[in-house]
Amino acid sequence: MFMNDLPVTGLWRLLRPLLFQLDAETAHRLTLGLARRWSAVASGRLGAQDIARDSIYRKTLRPIGLEFPNPIGLAAGLDKDAEAVPLWQRLGFGFVEIGTVTALPQPGNPRPRLFRLPADAALINRMGFNNSGADVVAQRLQRLRERDVLQIPLGVNIGKSKVTPPEQAADDYRRSFQRLAPFADYVVVNISSPNTPGLRDLQTVEQVKALMDAVQEPNQRLPRPRPVLLKLAPDLNESDAVECALAALDAGADGLVLTNTSTCFDGLQSDTTGMSGGLSGQPIFERSTEMLRLIRNAIGPSPVLVGVGGVMDPAGAVAKLESGADLVQVYTGLIYGGPGLVRRLLREIPHDLLPATLE
Repeated sequence: MFMNDLPVTGLWRLLRPLLFQLDAETAHRLTLGLARRWSAVASGRLGAQDIARDSIYRKTLRPIGLEFPNPIGLAAGLDKDAEAVPLWQRLGFGFVEIGTVTALPQPGNPRPRLFRLPADAALINRMGFNNSGADVVAQRLQRLRERDVLQIPLGVNIGKSKVTPPEQAADDYRRSFQRLAPFADYVVVNISSPNTPGLRDLQTVEQVKALMDAVQEPNQRLPRPRPVLLKLAPDLNESDAVECALAALDAGADGLVLTNTSTCFDGLQSDTTGMSGGLSGQPIFERSTEMLRLIRNAIGPSPVLVGVGGVMDPAGAVAKLESGADLVQVYTGLIYGGPGLVRRLLREIPHDLLPATLE
């Protein structure tokens, strides 16, 4: 079924109204549970004849030493515990980022904590880094590696444990990195979720340098150091965003993921009374793309930039690439667009936006 996205698209048109009758988190857990069961027995491998493995889309990012079958990736947040990576591979993603994972297991915030805004093609989440913790996820990733089923780079997104005080944040990130990096192709340091109290306060030059130093120390001891990226929020002002980006690169980061969710709900058609958390989807597209363009202009062509935020259709993916992204991630777009989204994006991205190699 997954080799051809036409049957998948037709099935999605039937299933989406049923899933959308459930509350958002129940639908998510139901879907992820099915994906987990499928991934436990299937490899998710694709043949060279699949559009998602067509050589025209292949991209080598030499600054981080990784090759991507195509530039469309799954953003962190959908599969926090790496439960269904083979399925995401089978859906055509050129890379997958799991997490956010914290050093300590944590249940996240009380429910309800995930809301759909169909009128805005958006989600609001205040999940709070609910995950099984670095030890459990590392074991799952080790088993996945032992199965030798991955054809795509796997990223791991790490965040601060809620119970860890800010002054111990660097040690918390270091612990997660040490446990998870050996099983990752790249690691993202997430300091931009709005759902862990005080996390966004780490978006300062001093804190960014401290966190980069904390993860680079164990990273440089690995036989093959992993590329490290920093994920920023779209709500930073321009000067702070540029300063944080430059500080991260000066401290050894290989690039940035731009951007996380937004706490600004201005201009929404939906009633958000009683809702709080991070807004994703179409409403944050413009702001996240502006920041992507700003950072690319400030840092030059070489550091890797991953564009994420509001990519709902091929035009959104094209805009991210034109604004300086080397790679593009989706999350909310997949929720609304369904499992045929990746191949639809690939079919409509102009080939001149897909240079094969970043030097």
